[in-house]
Amino acid sequence: MSSTENDGPLLEEKEYEFCGHTLKITTFRRASLGLSAYVWTPGIVLCQYFHDEKIDFTGKKVLELGSGTGIVGILAVLLGGDVTMTDIPEVLKQIDHNVAANIPVTSKSRSKVRALLWGTDQHNFPSDFDYILGSDIVYCPSYFPALIETLLHCCNEKTTIYLSTNMPARKGSENFHQELIPMKFNSEIIHTSGMICIYKVNKKTTR
Repeated sequence: MSSTENDGPLLEEKEYEFCGHTLKITTFRRASLGLSAYVWTPGIVLCQYFHDEKIDFTGKKVLELGSGTGIVGILAVLLGGDVTMTDIPEVLKQIDHNVAANIPVTSKSRSKVRALLWGTDQHNFPSDFDYILGSDIVYCPSYFPALIETLLHCCNEKTTIYLSTNMPARKGSENFHQELIPMKFNSEIIHTSGMICIYKVNKKTTR
């Protein structure tokens, strides 16, 4: 379904089914959001993984990096999590739209949408998240140092990080997962779907 709001962005809505929930996700086309104006396959694969593995985020504090449309973070809220969805400031309106469309009023207090510029804003966030989620955020080598810096700040040794990446379609992704991440984190592939790999990542102990 598509609609326009005056001369504003072209709104395209599509429905997705996961974990007994119907998600109505709208993308803001023609809004200068670039890659964020799409629902990318790694996000779908991560949502399907939560569905297949019956993941329950009840009582857990969750951070999503590079939320884009918010599809993964919204599902995490519906699965009981206290979720903070983050992206660059220009993308937050799209996330807010989808949060309003999909999260019941009774669960709104467990969803937050905030700006987070990797390598810059992470110190405005705590380091006690139970989970950190990222889908298709590993695609540009120039961002890798800031992404790793943000991950290191926002997690502790008990945090579980799920990264869903299109391998090897995204430039530098193999280097990121096989060379850079292992310097500071333990990492393993827990699921594959075509070229999409889901990595489970945990911060290495410093003792």
